[in-house]
Amino acid sequence: MHLAKVIAKVVATQKTDRLVGGKLLVIKSVDETGRLMESETPYVAIDAVGAGVGDCVLVDWGGSVDNDMSMVGDMSIVGIVDTIEFE
Repeated sequence: MHLAKVIAKVVATQKTDRLVGGKLLVIKSVDETGRLMESETPYVAIDAVGAGVGDCVLVDWGGSVDNDMSMVGDMSIVGIVDTIEFE
């Protein structure tokens, strides 16, 4: 899994039937403090948990994605982070 921040939403009126009803969000990696990693490339992920712009999220990708929204995309938002605690 990967920590990221939702920075935008994507509206795509023309898409494969298997994506209909799925919410697409643009995410960008964050460091352990929650700050955007400016040098990282933004990605589009399908939302499986109701995330929104500004949320810090957990992202999973590839064969490990196992949720209702992993229809055709290989990157899914699978959790919304409330806090990050360090000892």
